[in-house]
Amino acid sequence: MNKDQIDGKFEQLKGKIKKTWGKLTDDDVMLYQGQHEKFLGKLHEHYGLAKEAAETQIKILENACGCDPVKKSA
Repeated sequence: MNKDQIDGKFEQLKGKIKKTWGKLTDDDVMLYQGQHEKFLGKLHEHYGLAKEAAETQIKILENACGCDPVKKSA
């Protein structure tokens, strides 16, 4: 997979994250890229999701867009 494909998959994943968790800001979503623990904290803060539940839901979104896992460095 080349860089353009990876970038495209990540954009798909960001869209799914925003659709699933609409209370997250763009800055919150960008935490997914390099500060995964902080991203999970935002999910807990906004939705009360436990870390394990959030990770499970994220894995489902990653699988749905075929980007398992696409985590780029910030």
